[in-house]
Amino acid sequence: MRILFDQGTPVPLRKALPEHQVETAFERGWSTLRNGDLIRQAELEGFEVFITTDSNLRYQQNLSQRSIAIVVLLSTSWPKIQKKLPAVVEAIRLIPPGGYSEGSEMVQKVYSIQNLSRLT
Repeated sequence: MRILFDQGTPVPLRKALPEHQVETAFERGWSTLRNGDLIRQAELEGFEVFITTDSNLRYQQNLSQRSIAIVVLLSTSWPKIQKKLPAVVEAIRLIPPGGYSEGSEMVQKVYSIQNLSRLT
């Protein structure tokens, strides 16, 4: 699976995803793109999952027509993410195309984007 890390996503997470092709927005030269443009570009380039630490993303963007799955980490701290690493990796593995996952109980919080409006 092709995965794109947003700016705040800790790069060491990449080592926990060896079976996936992981790139960062910085590596792609997309560090100046805003969220909507970044997600759109990622979809155009064939990325299947976007991992970000921007917990406001679902309030700032209309995600209902997106095909890319979005995983939101609630911290930029690698030590904190490491403690939840099995749940994070499982959420990435289970998230469907166009899905949305957020929070510390990530596996229980995998939603389809179409159902996301119920949560806000």
